Amino acid sequence: MKIYTKTGDQGETSLYGGGRVAKDHLRIDTFGTVDELNATLGMVRSELARLPEAYAEIDELLSQVQNHLFDLGSELATPDAAQKGAQLLNSAAVSILESAIDHWDGKLPPLKQFILPAGTELAARLHVARGVCRRGERALVTLAREETVRPEVGIYLNRLSDLLFVLARAGNHLAGVADVAWRKADN
Repeated sequence: MKIYTKTGDQGETSLYGGGRVAKDHLRIDTFGTVDELNATLGMVRSELARLPEAYAEIDELLSQVQNHLFDLGSELATPDAAQKGAQLLNSAAVSILESAIDHWDGKLPPLKQFILPAGTELAARLHVARGVCRRGERALVTLAREETVRPEVGIYLNRLSDLLFVLARAGNHLAGVADVAWRKADN
């Protein structure tokens, strides 16, 4: 398969399942942000590969999440996804995230204050991924105002951002590094 097709040279791209839209179309922006999130998680996993075995469970979970995000992106890239059989995520994917949140949050000290996106390299990367996830969720909400988007897609991204927050805290905790507390600025 050739990497370049030249079909997008005029600022349009093809959607999965047919049709062409401008490259700045809301649908393209939304699944493009999901793709960016997936790449960001790849960077997180590259950091995890350098860490001790204690982090392997997080890596395995994020591997599964990356596959889910590819499925989610495929659905978003497909107008009328239900008619074309492109609804690939279901409530079980959301349940996986919720179980992981409960599992990892149960290992952490209670959160009593706001924290900054800081600490270890792993935690910082997970916080960046959380920010990209939130941006994807905002784009999805905008898209859903104009086109049909299944609620499960938004629920998945919302839970994923929660999971990434918890995993960032877990990354600090596993390394013996305290979360960095937010302090109100003294003006």
